[in-house]
Amino acid sequence: MVSVAKFRNLLAFLWPIERHEIKKIVPMMIMMFLICFNHSILRNAKDALVITAKSSGVEVIPFIKVWVLLPMAILITLIFTKLSNRFSQEKVFYIITSSFLLFFGLFIIVIYPLQDYVHPHNLASQLETVLPAGFKGWIAMMRNWSFTLFYVISELWGSMVLSVLFWGFANEITTMTEARRFYSMLGVVASSASIVSGLAANTLTEGVEWESTLQILIGVIITCGCLTMLVFRYMNKTVLQGEEFKDLHSVKNDSLPKKKLSLQESFAYLANSKHLICIATLVVCYNLVINLVELVWKDQVHQLYQASVDYNRYMNYNTSIVGLIATLTSLCMVPLIARFGWTYIALITPLMMLLTSVGFFGFMLLRADYAQAVVMFTGTMPLAIAVFFGAAQVCLSKACKYSVFDATKEMAFIPLSHELKLKGKAAIDGVGSRLGKSGGSLIHQGLLMIFATMSASAPYVAVVLSLVICGWMYAVRILGKQIKVAVAREKTTEATSFSLVDNQSVLKLG
Repeated sequence: MVSVAKFRNLLAFLWPIERHEIKKIVPMMIMMFLICFNHSILRNAKDALVITAKSSGVEVIPFIKVWVLLPMAILITLIFTKLSNRFSQEKVFYIITSSFLLFFGLFIIVIYPLQDYVHPHNLASQLETVLPAGFKGWIAMMRNWSFTLFYVISELWGSMVLSVLFWGFANEITTMTEARRFYSMLGVVASSASIVSGLAANTLTEGVEWESTLQILIGVIITCGCLTMLVFRYMNKTVLQGEEFKDLHSVKNDSLPKKKLSLQESFAYLANSKHLICIATLVVCYNLVINLVELVWKDQVHQLYQASVDYNRYMNYNTSIVGLIATLTSLCMVPLIARFGWTYIALITPLMMLLTSVGFFGFMLLRADYAQAVVMFTGTMPLAIAVFFGAAQVCLSKACKYSVFDATKEMAFIPLSHELKLKGKAAIDGVGSRLGKSGGSLIHQGLLMIFATMSASAPYVAVVLSLVICGWMYAVRILGKQIKVAVAREKTTEATSFSLVDNQSVLKLG
């Protein structure tokens, strides 16, 4: 009997899902896997494409994120808001997802083969002779403009399809009680997708040239995107039928046809809600921190791996390691949240990023002093050791993001009203995340203008990083208090509803 009880406890730990919830959670897990699979492949491919392009380098990324990505994020959020006012949440999902897939198809079939004809290499070469060295990234962004566009659309897949569309859908059909169990499982799935995507990408493209590698990867992405829409269609037609899901299948603001929220009004929702402001702070701070650290690390990786194929393969392996660590961490999420509460779990990510950043930047700043000792005792060049420390930092940080940060952030949306969830989430995930990354890019741009290289500006990046993480942890504490009140209110409501149902049953029996 004891062994049976232990087995049941283990099963409940690994699969905390009730039988009647399977039809809801399993399709959600499949969608999460497919979207995150694409997200991981796109993240590595876009970096390899722009960083290793002609006359380019890591310096191009800050310019792309400020001058192209941020305006495009605002534009697509505006488009999302307009579509949400005209179509149901279900139709908006199909429209936006299929638009992304259409672009990827056009890029690999039409745009990429014509790159030598459409890229203004002569103009860019002339600008290099006129402008200061600090403008190298801006010139590379303009020179390889089609690669820049691919980078931006790939980056927006994560913010729109994953953060806004999928998580907005999940928050709409999930209660706070279910989220404490569901979202940790979705975190495991997201982490597993990272493991599979890195290994699958390298296996499918083994011994293949870079152009063929892109063709294979984009073919896989389009296939997974179509499967995602099919699963979403299945859920809406067979699972999500009932009065509680009517908002998914109808145009928003049906009851108030004359009041349709603009993008400006969506941000007004955010500004007037302390709850949403705290969530936005978390999102902006995370993206600011990860952007500050990643660019310094990617510069080290590019110095070690110059070719596009080599760079992409290394990043794919790194993605698989991130997924493995995040999967193991996600399995512990359910008992941890239940035992320690939202606030303590949400603090894990900023604390981990603070500790790992100290290790990475510490070695970066001191490696010149210990270069000979490092070579003597390890037989490895200091550059390779720096890449290793940076990879460890990024792996642990992103593992926390997938297993802890995403789950706690999405849980924070659930107590809000339907309108606040939809519009506030679009503003936060569609633009807020881009503001964080663009803010980091602006900092890097300013430092590049002064110091010219990423390595020289690293000490100042470390100082800014520490200040941002402190502000992040303060916002977590404030938001945690509000969520604690919301959870207590939900439990009171459930208890009241149960009491009313019980009294009605007694009356009927009487």
